[in-house]
Amino acid sequence: MVTTTRPEAPAQRVGLIFGALLTTMLMSSLGQMIFSTALPTIVGELGGVNHMSWVISGFMVTMTIAMPIFGKLGDMVGRKWLYLFGISTFVVGSTMGGFAQSMELLVLARAIQGFGAGGMMVTSQAIVAEVVPARQRGKFMGIMGAMFGVSSVLGPVLGGWFTDGPGWRWGLWINVPLGLLAFTVSLLALRLRTGSRENLRYDWLGTALMTVTTASLILLATWGGTEYEWGDPVILGLIATTVIGATLFILVELKATNPLIPMDLFRNRNMTLTTISGTVMGLAMMGALGYLPTYLQMVHSLTPTDAGLMMIPMMVGMIGTSTSVGFLIARSGNYKIYPVVGLGVMSVALWLMSQLTVGTTLIQLGIIFFLFGFGLGLVMQVLVLIVQNSFPIQIVGTATAANNFFRQIGSALGASLVGAMFIHNLQGNLADRLPGAFAQMGEEGQSYAEQFAAGGGASNSLTPEAVVQLPAPIREVILSSYNDGLAPVFLLMVPLTLFAMFILLPVKQEKLKETVE
Repeated sequence: MVTTTRPEAPAQRVGLIFGALLTTMLMSSLGQMIFSTALPTIVGELGGVNHMSWVISGFMVTMTIAMPIFGKLGDMVGRKWLYLFGISTFVVGSTMGGFAQSMELLVLARAIQGFGAGGMMVTSQAIVAEVVPARQRGKFMGIMGAMFGVSSVLGPVLGGWFTDGPGWRWGLWINVPLGLLAFTVSLLALRLRTGSRENLRYDWLGTALMTVTTASLILLATWGGTEYEWGDPVILGLIATTVIGATLFILVELKATNPLIPMDLFRNRNMTLTTISGTVMGLAMMGALGYLPTYLQMVHSLTPTDAGLMMIPMMVGMIGTSTSVGFLIARSGNYKIYPVVGLGVMSVALWLMSQLTVGTTLIQLGIIFFLFGFGLGLVMQVLVLIVQNSFPIQIVGTATAANNFFRQIGSALGASLVGAMFIHNLQGNLADRLPGAFAQMGEEGQSYAEQFAAGGGASNSLTPEAVVQLPAPIREVILSSYNDGLAPVFLLMVPLTLFAMFILLPVKQEKLKETVE
């Protein structure tokens, strides 16, 4: 049993602690996306193109695995030293990566960094639950959601800026002073409950099964349809490992004395409904964020930096609503309606994205992106607040971690599935439309057809700069193929977000706790 008796945190110390929590939330969120625009440069410097995808997927695997581990340990032994360990791990990984001279060492550093990031993200949210009562927690969680929104957009922009300017390694080194600052503030200011020495039996078998299953699922989501064909033995092996591992994990958790993710959590209606909804929201969010920058570069001929800047309306929408809703919840105590409305707004935005054409203006795109961000801001941190308000402080870390864990799984699946469908549609469109464009151009068209065939196909060899230089008939086909490859995928996501909206209707609005105990 854990003890919960401790003094209330003074207001000024809460502000100092929250500043440190926001810093680590920024670092862990930025870490996911900051190298998406720098990978070609990294490969050119370090070599090892066959390890390129691991720079991002290695981070995501360990980040997802760390969430339930840190959540459970935080409930058992207390969160302060665990949080400091997460910061230290992230800084060590960042330092290693900054000095890496091979792709293998960079991938290892990113895996270490990802483990620290997952721990920081979950523990920081649970620490808020320890120092702020649920009634006031909404405004703090809203600001955290805004920070997540900032970093989701800022990551690719910063990655491109570092790559074009001081160098991609600064995307890692920047974490060292930030991490040391957050570590120092947390060491001096955090006064949290400590765990009991009783009942410290850890669920090692459940952790091993969770690790294997999570790694298999994320690699399946990352590699399926891109690195490997869906019928490849590697993918089939990952599917089998994921299914068997998940089944065994559930059976072990049902019988474990002190389970990593207690199945009893899901007897709570609010926990089950918000977890399902959050998983779908993560899928839709990463599905859109992952491929809209590519769409903007190819269809609207924007530079990587400009494509990142075009995401600012989405960030503004997310920041504005996430912060405002947090303060409204703190004032009124009502929270159920916000994620329901938010998912409805996201559904409308996704439907509008599915109607995009080559002729859609950047202003129209900005409005749609703002709408999508507006919806996200109404949902993200409110779901975490509902979960935390549904459980006592002794298990709030485990519950928060489980909710984040499934949302992260949804994000990985969203990025993969949207990417696979997009590439499939794109290749089909190009195969159907390019022959007509080549025929229309006569002998010149035949020459271009041979060039594309030699390059392994248009979808493998084209860059935004190259598309601008192509003759009008070919350029129009490529632009329309990219547009018509991605837009229908957004339409398929609309029923999912509507399902996530309707499943929240039975959520029971409980009174927000006025104390942290």
